[in-house]
Amino acid sequence: MIDFCHSYTLFKMFDDLILLAKGGLTVYHGSVKKVEEYFSGLGITVPERVNPPDHFIDILEGIVKPGSGVTVQQLPVRWMLHNGYPVPPDMMQYCDQIATSSKGVNPSFTAATEQSFVGEEPKLDHRQHSFLKSHDLSDRVTAGVLRQYRYFLGRVGKQRLREAKVQAADYLILLLAGACLGTLSKVNDDPFGATALLCKIAALRSFSLDKLHHWRESSSGMSSLAYFLSKDTIDHFNTIVKPLVYLFMFYFLTNPRSTFMDNYIVLLCLIYCVTGIAYVFAIFLEPSPAQLWCVLLPVVLTLVANQDKEDKVRKLLGNYCYPKWALEALSLQMLKGIIYPGVWLITRCGALMESGYSVHDWTRCLVSLILTGIGSRFVAFFCLVTFGKK
Repeated sequence: MIDFCHSYTLFKMFDDLILLAKGGLTVYHGSVKKVEEYFSGLGITVPERVNPPDHFIDILEGIVKPGSGVTVQQLPVRWMLHNGYPVPPDMMQYCDQIATSSKGVNPSFTAATEQSFVGEEPKLDHRQHSFLKSHDLSDRVTAGVLRQYRYFLGRVGKQRLREAKVQAADYLILLLAGACLGTLSKVNDDPFGATALLCKIAALRSFSLDKLHHWRESSSGMSSLAYFLSKDTIDHFNTIVKPLVYLFMFYFLTNPRSTFMDNYIVLLCLIYCVTGIAYVFAIFLEPSPAQLWCVLLPVVLTLVANQDKEDKVRKLLGNYCYPKWALEALSLQMLKGIIYPGVWLITRCGALMESGYSVHDWTRCLVSLILTGIGSRFVAFFCLVTFGKK
């Protein structure tokens, strides 16, 4: 609402006030009760029998000079420094003027200005909004987390329907990957690594492009938890369906040593794990670095997991790499759901002993993959509420 009348009685009825300088730059945005206190800290006092909003608007229009060494051009920059906001490069010329003119005006403001110059003033407004609940002066009843969760489920579901062509392209790529790997892969190869990488890169789309939208909506009271859970819930559809699409081609074109269900369970747990890791990269990094890290991380962890088993340190590090859990579960499933007994079983047991795998660790590997997926989702949610605008 814009106040045209400037009546002092009407002015006092407002809760918040926004003052804009020429060009739409913010000079003040806060409580009406503190506006005079803020400007008095700058050395701008309202004369007696003068309406405060009239006086402030006259200053912004250039009709009245602020005085005390303060210029109208400095007011937007002073508001930026007061709140710890970064000053645009084309306005840095006013910072030196402020540093010189504010020495004798307000010590506390000068100290805050000097801290802003070196970038040490903490931006508490965003962090307090993320972790603390602010007082709502509008008496608005905000919907609960469950109600917002149901709303976001519908909205994200409609967004996925609009992306039907992209989803169809993902499934087509998985079919082609399953056909190629099913024809070319050998028994000792890892046929699920490429599939996990494809699913991880596809999962980046869930949060990479919506971080700014989330920051804007969370500022108006939207629940970050409901937003995150709705995205993750809708993505569970792809987590369940994509292993089926891949195995539909891979399983029937390769020489299977275990049942279809055992292969599906291992691939399902692996995709659930890498999807959570992709959430962390998508939220914390920009799209291009996130894609790079999605490719680089499994390569590095696979190299660490395949290091010399005689070295205890390397062996210990390899035991905490998710590619090692997936490869071990894939190898053990061939014994768990054995189809061809006999000589092949003896040969396979020898290979497992050489790799250091235990036939009793199949369940442990799957649980480790699931726990990694859950833990990475907690980290992703923490990054969402902490670095939501990054």
